[in-house]
Amino acid sequence: MPGEDGFFDEAVAARYDESDGDMFAPEVVEPTVDFLADLAGGGRVLELAIGTGRIALPLAARGVDIHGIELSKAMVARLRAKPGGAQLPVTIGDFTSARADGTFALAFLVYNTIQNVTTQEGQTATFRNVAEHLDPGGRFVIEVEVPTVRLMPPGDRFHVFASEEDHWGIDEYDVETQAAFSHHFELIDGRWEFSSLPFRYVWPAELDLMARLAGMRLRERWAGWTREPFTADSRSHVSVWEKPAG
Repeated sequence: MPGEDGFFDEAVAARYDESDGDMFAPEVVEPTVDFLADLAGGGRVLELAIGTGRIALPLAARGVDIHGIELSKAMVARLRAKPGGAQLPVTIGDFTSARADGTFALAFLVYNTIQNVTTQEGQTATFRNVAEHLDPGGRFVIEVEVPTVRLMPPGDRFHVFASEEDHWGIDEYDVETQAAFSHHFELIDGRWEFSSLPFRYVWPAELDLMARLAGMRLRERWAGWTREPFTADSRSHVSVWEKPAG
């Protein structure tokens, strides 16, 4: 069972940047930061699940006034230890309900993290909470995969997404409930260790409905941060919903 830090406890936080090293590469981070900084337009920005600051720190380095919400104190400790991290305001709590001070021109949630909320009710609550944080005309951005289950033969429950010398990753799906588990076998300090993280996969149209229930409307959807067109073959999407200006 997860502790107060959820599934991102001290053991995970200690190796998070290294284990997800590809996501810290400049060719991944820079387009993300470009997109978000442009959309913020000089306004205040809120990151849900700020983590160790992969996106927040480069945004702050550009002069963006960024705040965060994060459940894991262990992840925030890693953020605080980085240059500039101690200056970022972070609210400790569950982003489905936690309140940061003030309102924002932009809120965002990246790297499939909406799926870490394991119920439809919780995912819908995330949209409501964001809408309450946004200025009129404010925007909410989510980056998330298009569920891999669509590519699997009927009846299959398992999808191997990583097969490396030191890491095997297998997703397990329940199409009836949209519940899933991401299973990991990792070689750490010469020993194989197993971990399993629950998630709930969610379709683009379902996210649009959640946004509507929160009073927001889809503004744009892309296949990636450089605004590649979103098509039926896209493996992920970057979606932007907008709160009415009136």
